Amino acid sequence: MRVKLTVAYDGTGYQGWQIQQKGVTIQGKMEKALSRICSTNIRVHGSGRTDAGVHALGQVAHFDPPLPYRKVPWNRALNALLPSSIRVLDCAEADKEFHARFSARGKQYSYTLWTSGVSLHPQRRHFVWNTGPLDQESMQNAAHCLLGSRDFSSFMNKGTEIRDTVRTIQHICILPGLTPRETVVLIRASGFLKQMARNIVSALVQVGQKKISSRSLETVLRKRDRRLAPATAPARGLCLDFVQY
Repeated sequence: MRVKLTVAYDGTGYQGWQIQQKGVTIQGKMEKALSRICSTNIRVHGSGRTDAGVHALGQVAHFDPPLPYRKVPWNRALNALLPSSIRVLDCAEADKEFHARFSARGKQYSYTLWTSGVSLHPQRRHFVWNTGPLDQESMQNAAHCLLGSRDFSSFMNKGTEIRDTVRTIQHICILPGLTPRETVVLIRASGFLKQMARNIVSALVQVGQKKISSRSLETVLRKRDRRLAPATAPARGLCLDFVQY
């Protein structure tokens, strides 16, 4: 039996999803709770990494429970043991061939920007990047050059050995945020390279701030050189919305 979980979390205070990182991780909390329920070590596989401070509305994971525990109500059991910053939203039995990471066909991330000149609200400080006012029309126009299948080497940070740096971005749009002072950059793609979403947002913000032009962004993409792209946007504004299968 294989169980598929949909998990939401506030990444504040965690070193990301993956247990390989030092410190407290979401995956580590999940495995600790499952191992306590099943009285044996349980390995949890996620759809992919999220960095320290990144949030999720729809992270997907799977695990294989021991046979005697097939009928456990996983939502209730896990949420009773997990901290309030991590919630299991849904669980379902999955085919043995299903893999949260390797079966994924795409993901959507959203990044929230605080675009007002008004002081940042304390309640939002862990969930937004305070950029100040932006030319959102210029950002949306610049985003068009990123659509389709492209080599995104210029937007990949070091730290992961990977051969294929081509990804397909299906959709990028600039939307109103949770409050009138917020703007959301939504990115849906076949997959993401290391910190690719944060790097794309950073570049679009510089376009919105009139620091670089749309043409400059096209040049950065074409050159496939990370050194030409802007610095990585802060992790706190990023959220994994959902994973496509």
